[in-house]
Amino acid sequence: MKKGFFTYENSIVLLMALTFGCLFFDRLALNFLMPYVAKDLNLNNTQIGLLAGALSLAWAFSSFFSTAWAETNNKKKLVFIAGVFTFSLCSFGSGWAVSFVTLLIARLVMGFAEGPVIPLAQNFVERESSPHRLGINAGILQGVGSALFGSILAPVVLVQIAENMGWRNAFFVAGAPGLVLGLLAWKFVKKSTAESVQTKEKSTLNIAELLQYNNIKWGIGAACCVFGWWFATLPFISNYFVNAQGMSADQMGKTMGLLGVSGLLSSVIVPGLSDRIGRKKVLLIFMVVGMFYPFAVYFLAGSALHLPAMFFTYFMMGLLPIVAAVLPSESVPDYLKAKALGFITAIAEIVGGVMVPALSGVLSDKIAPSAFLWVAAALALIGLFFVMKLKELSKL
Repeated sequence: MKKGFFTYENSIVLLMALTFGCLFFDRLALNFLMPYVAKDLNLNNTQIGLLAGALSLAWAFSSFFSTAWAETNNKKKLVFIAGVFTFSLCSFGSGWAVSFVTLLIARLVMGFAEGPVIPLAQNFVERESSPHRLGINAGILQGVGSALFGSILAPVVLVQIAENMGWRNAFFVAGAPGLVLGLLAWKFVKKSTAESVQTKEKSTLNIAELLQYNNIKWGIGAACCVFGWWFATLPFISNYFVNAQGMSADQMGKTMGLLGVSGLLSSVIVPGLSDRIGRKKVLLIFMVVGMFYPFAVYFLAGSALHLPAMFFTYFMMGLLPIVAAVLPSESVPDYLKAKALGFITAIAEIVGGVMVPALSGVLSDKIAPSAFLWVAAALALIGLFFVMKLKELSKL
């Protein structure tokens, strides 16, 4: 029985959460630095959406095929560490960009490197999690990772660096910590954590087999809606706060930091709640909550309720670890888990991270700067349909 705080389970959760954090710090850096980058490189909303979509497309392709190759060939630790080192170095490429094309290339390479890191990190955590802690561990991985580093620290730190030292130096700073965490992963991740369940000869991509499971088939749609809800607003919101709602760079950075706090809390509270009352109930509740986030951003601007309403309705972000990690892990046998994680992430990235930002950018250019908000609201509504089709599988 595992006792105390300093267990291997807790250590692997912390290490994966910190690595996840560095990855999202690098990935989201462009979103928070976009007012500076867009002005310097003369980018429009369509190009901003394409930059987000290109990274997500590369990420999607790599998250499934690189993860499947790593599991099939029992090379999960090697692929994980190589991905961490490569995406850390790729952050420097964004800082050296001199045009839309060079920035696009840098983001594509980063996406290929980052693709397998998250599903493999989630798989490592799932392998070492106590049965009653899968939701909370996945939430810690998501919360400490993408929320604390990517959504709280990143906007505050990067905006300050950009203001005082230039946006290029901000990208250089963002890439450094991942190199250290790659070394730590090489040293501390045990063979038993990363080894594949099946041998190379018996393993395949298993796509047809994955789709036979109800919660994979319908979970793909739910994941696309949750990812799409997030990515519909993420590439555009900082620019919108500054150019449409008149915030200063400092106000924008603090507002994004506040949303990051919401993301941090929700990424722990929401999956933890799902451990107690079930995955499906929590998905339904917070899909509804997320529907009102765009309304809070648009209609309450300038009022005393603006920040509190955005803070609460942003809690839909807590569904990300459930749809991307917990649900697929609980829905398939052990030998399919890494592939299920990579497969759902890949499809959700293509639909939610590629198509949705591209559509949001075009609509925001052609119709109104706020169009991306209504895309997010629609996706939260559509997500309810897919959640209703899920079966409750958690052991309560």
